[in-house]
Amino acid sequence: MEHTQSLPEHITEHRLADAWADLLKHPANATVVRPNAYRLAFADPEFMLRRDTRGIRIQLEMLKPDLDQAEQGIDNTVVVFGSARFPSPETAQQAMKDARASGDSQAIALAQRHLRNAHHYDQARLFARLVASYSAALEPPERLYICTGGGPGIMEAANRGAHELGAPTVGLNITLPHEQSGNPYVTPALSFKFHYFAIRKMHFMMRAKALVAFPGGFGTLDELFEVITLVQTRKSQPVPIVLFGSDYWKRLLNTDVLLEEGVISPVDLNLLHYVDEPQAAWDIIKAFYKL
Repeated sequence: MEHTQSLPEHITEHRLADAWADLLKHPANATVVRPNAYRLAFADPEFMLRRDTRGIRIQLEMLKPDLDQAEQGIDNTVVVFGSARFPSPETAQQAMKDARASGDSQAIALAQRHLRNAHHYDQARLFARLVASYSAALEPPERLYICTGGGPGIMEAANRGAHELGAPTVGLNITLPHEQSGNPYVTPALSFKFHYFAIRKMHFMMRAKALVAFPGGFGTLDELFEVITLVQTRKSQPVPIVLFGSDYWKRLLNTDVLLEEGVISPVDLNLLHYVDEPQAAWDIIKAFYKL
């Protein structure tokens, strides 16, 4: 007797579950998974981690966060970049208290720098609150959601500010040699981990309606110049690029040299907006979109 009817969904799900059960038989801390030709390809970690399957891994890393965000209604984001090393004001104050108690001059100098940079943490938190407060009154498809790299420092501050007003926040974390977990203010269902920096940066831009860059190091600069280049070359839609902390950015980026050497056009400078207050950053975004 010929069977033309497709398998019931619960049977298909059961077979998929069996495949994962087979995979989960291996200890979580196993350093080597023995080859097994009979294992289903997608449940074979040794196969999935081969150099030859890198393209598949890249596709999966592109697809998973995209589908999850779409299903949760995350259509528009304000991306906040900045140093992972800037502490919260409360952490910086405690560090200063401890340093003074120790009498160590180097510890005191370091604590003073942390206190100075904690100001940026607080400003990032306040900026995110402005975005979340505006979005709370809108229909879900029109809301703006804070998106960060999901780590500590400025990223934590921005996630924290939106979280304090009950807004979902997105974290696009990255695996690093020193383990970095998502900060506690990222919405768990929107906390993603990436292996490939390139795919992570693509995800930053896929839903971005604005970028706000606080002072940061090489990682912040990498992300910032990726966005500047995409907008300058019209590979992406124009978005406001806001540099928070004008003294820092104008000391770091000598755009006069770029103009003098003719490597950028004068109009390219219009891509960048320097601000020092959360409201000023938010006003630039509102003016750009006529909100």
